[in-house]
Amino acid sequence: MERSEIFDKVRDLLVDALAVDDDEVTPEATLIGDLGAESIDILDISFKLEQEFGFKIAQGELFPEGVTKDPDYVQDGKVTDKGLELLKQRVPHFNLAALEADPSVANVAKIFTVDALVTFCEQKLQTA
Repeated sequence: MERSEIFDKVRDLLVDALAVDDDEVTPEATLIGDLGAESIDILDISFKLEQEFGFKIAQGELFPEGVTKDPDYVQDGKVTDKGLELLKQRVPHFNLAALEADPSVANVAKIFTVDALVTFCEQKLQTA
């Protein structure tokens, strides 16, 4: 499946799950900040991705859990080097450049982009 086809499916899925307009779903749009996703929405999106693409998503595979609450990974409101390494391992589909430039915990939500979802799906489909 071509990346553009994956994007179209992800866009349609997000429009449905988040009740947003399709023109709001751009590759650089963040799920939480730009599209208004909440924790329950993330679960719904994961389920819908599984249904749409026919693969299973393990808990914590798509979106890392607990990283920002662990003192080994966050200190003084910033993601530590150890935390960044963990994110690189657990979510290779995320572009962490902005977080590396400014490791503020507030920036963690900014890595959850539409493009990251498309990349995740692309990688899952290649290994399926």
